[in-house]
Amino acid sequence: MSETTSTTSTAPAPVADNTKPLASEPKGRTGAARILMGRDAVTIYALVAFLIYAAIAIPRFASPVTTGFLLLDVIPVLLIAMPMTLIIITGEIDLSVASTAGLTSALMGVLWAGGTDIWLALAISLLAGIAAGMFNGFLIAVLGLPSLAVTIGTLALFRGLALVIIGDNAVANFPKALTAFFTSKIGGTGIPTVMIGVVVVMVFFGVLLHFTPFGRGLYAMGYSKEAASFVGINVARSKFWLYVGSGAVSALAGIYWTLRYTSARSDNASGLELAVIAAVLLGGVSIFGGKGSIPGVIAGVLLIGTLNYALRLARVSDVVLITVTGLLLILSVVAPSIGSAIRQWRHTRRVRRSFTRKAT
Repeated sequence: MSETTSTTSTAPAPVADNTKPLASEPKGRTGAARILMGRDAVTIYALVAFLIYAAIAIPRFASPVTTGFLLLDVIPVLLIAMPMTLIIITGEIDLSVASTAGLTSALMGVLWAGGTDIWLALAISLLAGIAAGMFNGFLIAVLGLPSLAVTIGTLALFRGLALVIIGDNAVANFPKALTAFFTSKIGGTGIPTVMIGVVVVMVFFGVLLHFTPFGRGLYAMGYSKEAASFVGINVARSKFWLYVGSGAVSALAGIYWTLRYTSARSDNASGLELAVIAAVLLGGVSIFGGKGSIPGVIAGVLLIGTLNYALRLARVSDVVLITVTGLLLILSVVAPSIGSAIRQWRHTRRVRRSFTRKAT
């Protein structure tokens, strides 16, 4: 006897889809909006706004003479800010840059006063800056010491070596043709001739950071050095070469400083590291690493330089200028944290509202 069994397939009951991703999920800025409203873009807007204000409100500001002296003042900061940007993006720092520039200046003066050919003296001074950067890089990248402690130590060490080399003396009789070149202008524009070389340096670091695998690896190092190592980035080697580059560019800044002011002294470029770090952070680079851009840093350097020059035209004392730089440094560190806290609070509130709508 055969038994027939009938099987009935039952489909699951349809479930109502109450999710509304487009209408209720919190959204952040993307694409062009993120670029146009980023920290570096805000710095560029602030620079443009202040230039317009200064040109209208400050007598003699909008002139080729002002352009020339302003750019001559900011060139050392512009130069050193380029490698400093890359270093801070990785989550490290270099506080010895001004002392390296001073050491280069002192060595250059002693060599020239001792009868060394000026071009040989320049080459040896540049090599001394590279050696200083290699020393920092060895201690930080190879031995794994913290960059803050190392570069505070080498800040004092390099400045002390400069004092040992040249003492309290000053060398001022450099070749006139060379010193004249470092203060010459391009036609009637007021733009210093040496800015051509500075632009080359800026383009080099801009391409290196934004358009090469090496630069993308620096951002990864800033977010997490362990994760960067896991994906094949040689963290130690990258950091070592960054400090070598910082030493080399600091030496160039020291050479420029010496020839622009026609004086080699052990205290040349003292305090320059404060202006450099303030400009880099004001330009949108995160002190914690992983964020930043070369255009934003250039805008930060020019903004601080323009503000200081405008205050000088108004006959404000140097003490006030230093205070303004310090305030900008604090602002550039505190403002992102406040902004991040506000964005997190707004995001949390949007998420809670989204869940409340779904529940009802």
